Amino acid sequence: MSGVVGSADQVEVAWLDRALREAGIVPPGVRLERFSAETIGTGKVGENVRFTLTWEGLPDPGGAPDCGLPRSVIGKFASTDPTSRKAGLLTGTYVREVGFYRHLAGLVDITVPLCHSAEIDTGSGEFVLILEDLAPARQGDQLAGCTPDEAALAVEELAGLHAPVWGAMAPTGHDWLIERSAGGGAALAGVYTALVPGFLDRYSARLEATVLEAAQRFTPSVQRWLSADREPFTLLHGDYRLDNMLFGTEDGGYPLAVVDWQTVAVGPGLSDVAYFLGAGLDVENRRKHEEDLFDVYLDAMAARGIHLDRDEAWLVYRLNAFAGLHMAVVASQLVGRDERGDEMFCVMAERHAAQIEDLDSFGLVE
Repeated sequence: MSGVVGSADQVEVAWLDRALREAGIVPPGVRLERFSAETIGTGKVGENVRFTLTWEGLPDPGGAPDCGLPRSVIGKFASTDPTSRKAGLLTGTYVREVGFYRHLAGLVDITVPLCHSAEIDTGSGEFVLILEDLAPARQGDQLAGCTPDEAALAVEELAGLHAPVWGAMAPTGHDWLIERSAGGGAALAGVYTALVPGFLDRYSARLEATVLEAAQRFTPSVQRWLSADREPFTLLHGDYRLDNMLFGTEDGGYPLAVVDWQTVAVGPGLSDVAYFLGAGLDVENRRKHEEDLFDVYLDAMAARGIHLDRDEAWLVYRLNAFAGLHMAVVASQLVGRDERGDEMFCVMAERHAAQIEDLDSFGLVE
């Protein structure tokens, strides 16, 4: 049996008190008295739970924030859905997320929640992250999309991920941190080829013929797309989309914080940009603002000392319009199904198919 707390119902007061104490945020004489738990978020491969905390030993029972103690924290665990949990194990997403918080979060400037505890049993796949609660932030909505101003904030924030580890500074020495195009991309191409028939069958009644045709047409080109990756590489989020973002509100919170680091990898930074803009904006907004937002990213990178040739960067961007279509096809077939998930994957496929057509991305790989 794993020694790691692997689900929210295994969390006990003594364990959580110890985890927060070892993180250095509990002063002497104070202890966790009790907590309540509620499931939050829309994650497909992980379970997110908010633990609301009651402390004992405070001079002022209502003064937890003044003492530096949180009123609540977030626990993240492997999915309770058997299909999604299996996908997390097979794809290594749980190992990567724990690895990101342990080894990489301190190397980059993108805003992420503080991590108080990160444990994993690599044999069973059970893991636990205890993270800063970003409430009262508002979670982005992949279905609704975002405004151009929110998109600008998101691509500016990406520079804080990419620039600090750009090129020769990209992290190495972690066997769990994959290079996206390793082996010419054969593995990712094989996965797509195996799963695209199920995608086409499942959503044939929901999606327009042009979207289904794009998904099928991409099959022989996946490996050519990935083989086109060229250095300099950087750290990729890999699933940089609205559901994984928390925006500040009038009541507080960071302007933008990014969560769900299960797909972190090494590859071309423009892939995260194309993926986000292709899925995060509705088609008309993306067409209207895409190049301006692309330039926002270039300017943010330049402000951090990374100066990219615009023409070369635009070519890489066009190539990586495929990143979102690849994710929509593959992820939809690996995780457990629900109504929102099905609609989300269809919307992503629709928006990315339009992006691929608008940018003539097939002309770069065929």
